[in-house]
Amino acid sequence: MNPVFPRIVFSVVLVALLCASATRLHATENAAPRASTDRSGVVQFADNSVLHVTTDLGSVSVQQLPPNTPPVARYSVHIETDAREPLADTLLERYSLSVRNNANGVFINGNLPPTRLGVGRGTQFWVQFVIYVPANSSIEVSTGVGDIETADFGGRVILSTEGGNIRTGNIGFARHASDQSDRLAAKLESKGGHITVKDISGDLDAYTAGGHIIAGNVAGHAKLRSGGGHIRAGRIQGTAQLETEGGNITVGEAGMVAGVRTGGGQIDFGEVHGSVHAQTSGGGIRVMYVSGPMEVETSGGSVCLTKVVNAVRAFTGGGTITAWIAPDMETGNRVVHLPGASQLGSSSGDIVVFLPRNIAMNIDATLENGGASHLEADPALPLNIQTRPDGQVRVLGELNGGGATLHLRTTSGKIRLRYLDAEMALRQSLLDEQKQRIAQRLEEIGYAPASALVKPSPNPTPAPFTTTSEAKGDWIDAWINRLEVTFTGGVHEDAEEFKKRLINAPPPEYPQFARRAGLQGLVKLQVRVKTDGTITVEKVLEGEPALVDAAVASLRDWRAQPNRISGKNVEVISTVSFNFQLRK
Repeated sequence: MNPVFPRIVFSVVLVALLCASATRLHATENAAPRASTDRSGVVQFADNSVLHVTTDLGSVSVQQLPPNTPPVARYSVHIETDAREPLADTLLERYSLSVRNNANGVFINGNLPPTRLGVGRGTQFWVQFVIYVPANSSIEVSTGVGDIETADFGGRVILSTEGGNIRTGNIGFARHASDQSDRLAAKLESKGGHITVKDISGDLDAYTAGGHIIAGNVAGHAKLRSGGGHIRAGRIQGTAQLETEGGNITVGEAGMVAGVRTGGGQIDFGEVHGSVHAQTSGGGIRVMYVSGPMEVETSGGSVCLTKVVNAVRAFTGGGTITAWIAPDMETGNRVVHLPGASQLGSSSGDIVVFLPRNIAMNIDATLENGGASHLEADPALPLNIQTRPDGQVRVLGELNGGGATLHLRTTSGKIRLRYLDAEMALRQSLLDEQKQRIAQRLEEIGYAPASALVKPSPNPTPAPFTTTSEAKGDWIDAWINRLEVTFTGGVHEDAEEFKKRLINAPPPEYPQFARRAGLQGLVKLQVRVKTDGTITVEKVLEGEPALVDAAVASLRDWRAQPNRISGKNVEVISTVSFNFQLRK
């Protein structure tokens, strides 16, 4: 920040956007006219030089000079104030604008006039810089309050704003690829605005305290951090370090190691040609393909891994884990292996694993609760099932002579083991949906990954983030629901969400003989909503038989709205509870 800025004691408000038209910089019909002034000039600019712009207030737009134009820096500064005459003229004259050039580049500094003895206190200013320099220039801009916009530039771009948005074109295309000592092509920082960049020929470092980060294709490493916004990138060729305190993260392709963390959003990856470490405090995680080892963790969301070719560790506090183990799918009947041991664990959700018939591995699975009924496995799998009196089940298996061990553990969910070829159509449909989803995400921001993973439309229209739709529901849950329909004929839903489906739910009558006998307490039933809205009882989970009968009788008159997936009604499985209490 410019050292003059802390001495400003009057308030300043920026109302002009980067590309606002001139009419937006003038008074409206009902507002008092503003006094304004314009300053402009031209200064010599050495080839491949650096433009330095520092201002305590103002939006800054840096554009390319037309081709075949002599290398100069052409600048214009528009300043407005709502102060009345003659104070307005005095303040505009005192606006400090200095321009100089030397061997290190061109330096443009703008500062608001200081106030003395209360004169001008409370006055508002509007400032806009527009600067033209050669296309191969490097750009450094710092503004206290305002947006920053740049066109395509071949040099390095360093931009900082205390409270505005940052938008750039393609960056670093004129830098020498052979220079490996310093690959940083762009460093962008905003204390609260959004950051949007196109393709970067080098490393990208971007930080915003609360906005979104949108990046195209990054030829180097990417370090993208947000205090709470979403992060999207087309392709990151180097290592990817992505972090947001609450938003979603979407990446089409990563070329090396990817470290990803979000405080509560969803993580959505296409292909990763390296290892992955992904963590979210509440959202789902979806990864299409990872060539290296993978470690993913979510506190409450689901995990879906559609092609596992290396060792994997995946944990969730409450969601479902679905994994397709598919190393070297093109090897025909030859035995394949995972290169290391893998672990999948869920506290309360299910674990669904699809295995190729020609994989050599050991299986070691533990179901803490629920007994053998919580294990659903293909009969052809050679499994040894050991049941303890307390309900814990241990499942051991050696496939095709054994190999690296796949450890599975769930506290209260189910474990489902299937052969890969039994659900190929389902897997392909999920892959197709994921490709389409990533394509749509990247199409919204106007970029296409460099690989053929996704194919956006040829003329995408950039659009802002639609945070409302992203905040509603977990996209991965829809896929898990489809898996549940495949295995159980319906989707599971917690009791509170199930209540929202009820259309008609008369309470049960308290049986007279139960009253006389002093019977009271909780009745808990597992129920299923059929596709026509009727409700059937599947299992009695708790309750006195006499009270259970009364509860079951009342359910015959209940009606509920079934779920809908892909335009079709789907059955819903949940629990209902009735608390029979005698009045004292």
